[in-house]
Amino acid sequence: MKNSFFALISRMRYITRWGLMRNSLPENIQEHSHMVAVIAHALAVIRRDVYGGEIDPNLVATAALYHDASEIFTGDLPSPIKYLNPDILFAYKQVEQVAADKLVSLLPDPLQPAYGPLLNEQDADIHVLIKAADRLSAYIKCLEEQKAGNDEFKAAQAEVLRSILDAPLPETVYFLEHCIPAFTLTLDELDLSV
Repeated sequence: MKNSFFALISRMRYITRWGLMRNSLPENIQEHSHMVAVIAHALAVIRRDVYGGEIDPNLVATAALYHDASEIFTGDLPSPIKYLNPDILFAYKQVEQVAADKLVSLLPDPLQPAYGPLLNEQDADIHVLIKAADRLSAYIKCLEEQKAGNDEFKAAQAEVLRSILDAPLPETVYFLEHCIPAFTLTLDELDLSV
């Protein structure tokens, strides 16, 4: 139905992530997209304010909000399947593109030019920060599961960290060093004094 874009976006909360894993703390793609947007914004701010790069953190955050929107139609394909071989990955990327185009077509015509680029991000600098934020979000999920006593995520945690360190951006290294340690703390250990 035409003009159903936002109603479909609201259904992101029904699509769970980590489908092959036993989760202590279930996560849906709406929650995940929010965290990726928060981290992507931080990475862009780090790039701009720490390393002197030229980037718009608000545009990065907004694009990150929609980075998994195509999964409304495709679902969250587990990574072991998605990356099993290049043909599967290529085919899945094509399916994601069709799904993103379909979502954009469900917007009122005057809104499509504003949202099309967000769902079909083409800027390499923005894309690389969103991908890094996506990996950092997965790493945080693994840390939280481990903290909850769920060893199911032990190997995933090591693999995700390896993928982050295999292609390190200065921004991700900065985030790992300055921000990640707080995710291992309990609420009482976090500084909540005002």
